[in-house]
Amino acid sequence: VELFDAAGKAYIDASGGAAVSCLGHGHPDVIEAIKAQAEHLAYAHTSFFTNEPAERLADRLIAGAPEGISHAYFVSGGSEANEAALKMAKQYFVEKGKPERRNIIARRQSYHGNTLGTLATGGNEWRRAPFTPLLIETHHIDPCYAYRYQVPGESEEAYGQRAAQALEDKILELGPETVMAFVAEPVVGATAGAVPAVPGYFKRIREICDRHGVLLLLDEVMCGMGRTGTMHACEQDGVAPDLMSIAKGLGGGYQPIGAVLLGRHIFDAFANGSGAFQHGHTYICHPVACAAALAVQEVIERDGLLANVRAMGSYLRGRLESRFGNHAHVGDIRGRGLFLGLELVADRSSKAPFEPALKINAKVKREAMARGLMVYPAGGTIDGARGDHVLLAPPFIIDEATADAIVERLGEAVDAATA
Repeated sequence: VELFDAAGKAYIDASGGAAVSCLGHGHPDVIEAIKAQAEHLAYAHTSFFTNEPAERLADRLIAGAPEGISHAYFVSGGSEANEAALKMAKQYFVEKGKPERRNIIARRQSYHGNTLGTLATGGNEWRRAPFTPLLIETHHIDPCYAYRYQVPGESEEAYGQRAAQALEDKILELGPETVMAFVAEPVVGATAGAVPAVPGYFKRIREICDRHGVLLLLDEVMCGMGRTGTMHACEQDGVAPDLMSIAKGLGGGYQPIGAVLLGRHIFDAFANGSGAFQHGHTYICHPVACAAALAVQEVIERDGLLANVRAMGSYLRGRLESRFGNHAHVGDIRGRGLFLGLELVADRSSKAPFEPALKINAKVKREAMARGLMVYPAGGTIDGARGDHVLLAPPFIIDEATADAIVERLGEAVDAATA
């Protein structure tokens, strides 16, 4: 669970880089799988051949996928996966004779990638601003973010229904016949710090999408593949998407890989229409990347690591609550499994954020690194400009001693940064 710099200093990787390194670093089984595949077949273009590791990985993923998912499309990362999923959604409606369905609805303070289509879909204004002239028009609603948007006296269920209603309102405003897809992270990651939906929210979202014929695209690039304690985060919300993007924990950082998991109805629209998805990249279904991801997934199953995610997630959260539950500058502790976040505030009672100019998140990162700890802080938590949070996404293999060390070092870092 550690990385070492050029001087030999050790750092606990408590964020998995960017929620990537689910098996930590240097796992011998995964390294051996990469070597063996490279010796057997390094590359064959998909216009000529499929390959065994891609087929085996697809079979494994589909066997454990949400209901209705039938196929996998392998790319090189999360941005590519979301870009491909958006194009699948558009081509689906072209094939169905409804080309007027073009509008994408997503949520503010979401992140779906850095390619132009995914950046336009994401709702983080700071990331979008320099590239606005190049971005397609998209539409956004408020996130399901209970700490900031649930009002006093409102139950979680009532808040979830109200938050979901914003989607239907936006669909009706745009005209249902023009809306193509709703895109959302089941647990919002990098831009807001492990914000889960409240109970009932996504079930209501699914109902709204079905009522208006809108595709539901769930972005599980960061929160999926076991990170929240189940293989897919949406399992805990009781919904199945039409399209799902996965990446980071798929290959654990050992090779660059991502995927779109798509429903049978999406595949059939292509197969029975023009005959193919009109898209492609040089390295789709890369044999070595697929072999690495297959090995990662086999290790997770063999070693019972989802159970460890649940057990250590509960333990780590308990330790965070003991250390930060009454901290003057920690307003919220949230997340699921080993995907946890702290929201930092200037004042707990009013939830007032720190002034952005203080760059509290950068100070936390610097102080944590000085203590041999890697965490994933960010700013602009509330609206792209205000707010600070710290994201934790440690490897699935952590034990109690590692969790204790993470909390001890993070506590010192937060104290130093907010002093």
